[in-house]
Amino acid sequence: MTINSFYRSVLAACATSLISCAAWAQDQGMLIYCGITMVRPITELARSFEQREKVSIRIAQGGSEDLYQSAKKAQQGDIYFPGEPSYLDKHKAEGLLGDFKLVGYNQLALFVQKGNPKKVKPELNELLRDDLVLVIGNAESGSVGQETKQLLDKFKMYPKAVKKAAFMMPDSRSLALSFKRRDADVALSWRATAYFPDNAPFMDAIDLDPRLSVPQALLLIQLTFSKNPQMARKFIDYVASNEGQEVFRKFGFLDSTGKL
Repeated sequence: MTINSFYRSVLAACATSLISCAAWAQDQGMLIYCGITMVRPITELARSFEQREKVSIRIAQGGSEDLYQSAKKAQQGDIYFPGEPSYLDKHKAEGLLGDFKLVGYNQLALFVQKGNPKKVKPELNELLRDDLVLVIGNAESGSVGQETKQLLDKFKMYPKAVKKAAFMMPDSRSLALSFKRRDADVALSWRATAYFPDNAPFMDAIDLDPRLSVPQALLLIQLTFSKNPQMARKFIDYVASNEGQEVFRKFGFLDSTGKL
């Protein structure tokens, strides 16, 4: 199987999963559309919330734009959790995104193979080094790709990066997979994912100057067509609580105050 065909199969599987989640939500429980990067803390908090409130929670995961379009088409589900706030700005006028709370921050970092064998420096122009295999996120499917485009556009680097990239990935999970498979030397991705236990042995995150890589707010947004609005609000409050914030810090995210 080629690299491109492998990742196409991953996308097809994700699409099937989203459809089944929406169908399940028609009859029972709550459905959360969660960006790939935040799945770990949201899953842990969802399991705890289920025990407390005696409610079932299903989590549909994927790229933030793909998730929004799935929710819009299905008109099923309760909460939308994209990887950056631009998705709220982009889609607010359509009337599907309601009340929300700030629950943490995402931040881009340079990713390299474990131990940084190619001696990559904490500078954006390292992405264009001739001796490095670059992969980048796709701006059309997920938050990491959109934020990568926005950051590189500021320095007029995005067209060069797209031209140099060996391939474009739909989300942060696929970017991490490219390092596990040793298909990449360098990338931009959400820094928290480098600290996940199953990723940490394969990759390191190199922090950029925060004046370059500005933390992006993570907004837990209630869908206006939710069939469980009171329970959805209760879950959002729970994630924003001290207990919820502790879980986000555990998985390498900045909490709602900007602290690790």
